[in-house]
Amino acid sequence: MTWLDDHWLDVLGWGGSALLVYSLLQARVLRFRTLNLAGCVVLLVFNALVGVWPMVGMNIVLAAINVRFIVKLLGEAHDEAVFEVLPVGTGDAYLAYVLRQHRADIARFQPDWDGVHEGDHAFVVQRGDETVGVVVVRPDGDVARLRLDYVTPRYRDFTPGEFVWRRSDALRELGYRHVLTAPNMVGAYYEHVGFRPNGREFVLDL
Repeated sequence: MTWLDDHWLDVLGWGGSALLVYSLLQARVLRFRTLNLAGCVVLLVFNALVGVWPMVGMNIVLAAINVRFIVKLLGEAHDEAVFEVLPVGTGDAYLAYVLRQHRADIARFQPDWDGVHEGDHAFVVQRGDETVGVVVVRPDGDVARLRLDYVTPRYRDFTPGEFVWRRSDALRELGYRHVLTAPNMVGAYYEHVGFRPNGREFVLDL
């Protein structure tokens, strides 16, 4: 008989509580809901085993709420009616504010980002009144060379940049026919939204 055989129920309860607390530390909205759901399910089982029925009822309700939000988030992930692409001037004060607020986070994913330059084209991706992403490209003939593709932490489980690439005419209206990504992006997702590999870069035909 091992220690775990004697205390597995305690481990289950503490593990569920730890998972619930850990979920509250997540910045990403989908990850928070998923981990919170897992914690609720573990605590539901624990409380059912020890016969604490009010806690079972509470965790059933919390689990159902999390499932509802997860389904809603996944349903909206690729919905062009939810996300809107807005072109902004490279000297726009709000664009400068967003980039300044997220400077350190941007450096983690694009270490060679050196700011907006004259002649660039910039876009913000909005979900209602919340900015969830910024895209900056540099013209090179009919090629848009991607300089920045940033997603805020809350929406990093999604790819709001896809609305610039596939569901917005913003780039085509500027005369671009191809998009070429930067070679040093960390965690590139482009193969999932229609780009094709091109060495260390990815290419999209608009």
